[in-house]
Amino acid sequence: MSNEHKLKSECLNFVELLAQNIALISPTMTAALIVPLMFGTTGNISWLAYGLGTVLLLFVAFNLNQFSRRLAGTGSMYTYTSLGLGPSTGSLSGWCLIWSYLFIGLAGTTGFTIFSSKILEAVGIHSSSVLLFAVCLGSCFILAYKDIVISTVVMLVLEGISCALILLLCFIVLGKHGFSIDHAQFDLKDSSLWSMGLGIVVAIFSLVGFESSTAFGEEAKNPLQTIPKSIVWSLIITGAFFVFVCYTEVLGTRGYEKTLDAIESPLTVLSTIYNVPFMAIPLEIGAMVSFYALALSCMNAGARVMLAMGRHGLFHSSVRRAHSTNGTPHFALGIMAVLMFIVVTAFKIIAGYQVLDEFNYAGTMGAFGFMGAYILITVAAPIYLAKIGQLKTKDTILCVTGLLLLAIPAIGSIYPVPPAPVNYFPYIFLGYVAIGVFRAVAFKVRSPHHLKKIHEELEGQNLPTGLTVE
Repeated sequence: MSNEHKLKSECLNFVELLAQNIALISPTMTAALIVPLMFGTTGNISWLAYGLGTVLLLFVAFNLNQFSRRLAGTGSMYTYTSLGLGPSTGSLSGWCLIWSYLFIGLAGTTGFTIFSSKILEAVGIHSSSVLLFAVCLGSCFILAYKDIVISTVVMLVLEGISCALILLLCFIVLGKHGFSIDHAQFDLKDSSLWSMGLGIVVAIFSLVGFESSTAFGEEAKNPLQTIPKSIVWSLIITGAFFVFVCYTEVLGTRGYEKTLDAIESPLTVLSTIYNVPFMAIPLEIGAMVSFYALALSCMNAGARVMLAMGRHGLFHSSVRRAHSTNGTPHFALGIMAVLMFIVVTAFKIIAGYQVLDEFNYAGTMGAFGFMGAYILITVAAPIYLAKIGQLKTKDTILCVTGLLLLAIPAIGSIYPVPPAPVNYFPYIFLGYVAIGVFRAVAFKVRSPHHLKKIHEELEGQNLPTGLTVE
């Protein structure tokens, strides 16, 4: 690998990798905007849907860790799928991940804009959404361009502050209720299997992004241990946070003039109900910086997937370059930043969507990409293990269970048919996947010799002896 391809090596520890995953999951996003949606779907047992959703995704994590415990590299989800299913199918995984990081990054950008607008309006300043888009994405690019360690530390601090404020508010709410058990949230008699299934869909979409540390294999310290741990612990920590916060928000808003599903800003409402209105502004600031961390984490992860695919000739050669001083994928970061700004601005100006609508739509669109990548990696895991002679019965069971569980959000996202324009989103995503399939086939037909080069690149990442990529 030439110097132009090299990222800064062994610079991210376990905590920083964990921060990358948690920032992309964005716990604050769920607490601030998604819990009301969950309550509207599942009602009093919404906390249980988050718990079950966490368990389901742990099965995906176990399949993913079949790879991450054995090898590491930049853009690893793309690389992992290539090892199991071949580079052509692997390119589809990378294609899905770029879609996901783009749109989830837009959810971060629009969330930042929503809360920064509220804060500015509180002091009498009115700013255009497009300007706030530019501030968010421009400053994210500068941080990501300068140093991956700095940007991950920033994400850790920002998300940590936000979650600490939310937890403080939750304990105030619980304290007002004497920390007694809310029996209504443990009564299953009014729940249905269908509503729980839909709730699990919402929960899974809240948790996507837990795998993003796999994109930093070259930059991680002791990656074969720190990356698998960061994947599992990010799910456990955020899943527990969602269960706790959801339980508290349902309890805290009971008896309020609006039901939880009709409340746009549940954290602000709770601070008013429980006589701590001075927390409203800090909570909004916390939400703003959390969404900023989400946009930054998506830009970082998406650029590294793009860099890995560029090394194999699946994108223009410029994206495979790393900055000579900073060791960051500056060209790929620039492309991600520009794409994110163009798309979010086009939806605002050309399509005329409100920023909150953009947030909702971007999150939904991004989730489709993650589902595609998760399905591919789950299928790839046992095939990869069979290739290296390490497949066991329990690994096959993990794969089959993971696929069955992934069918829940896959079906739940299209049936019952959601209202327009969300009902068109699956078909837009399938059109994007079709383009990815066409590119993969064209690449294979036009440049079959590149498959050998991809094999050599993978072999150079210390893969197990005897592995063959067809």
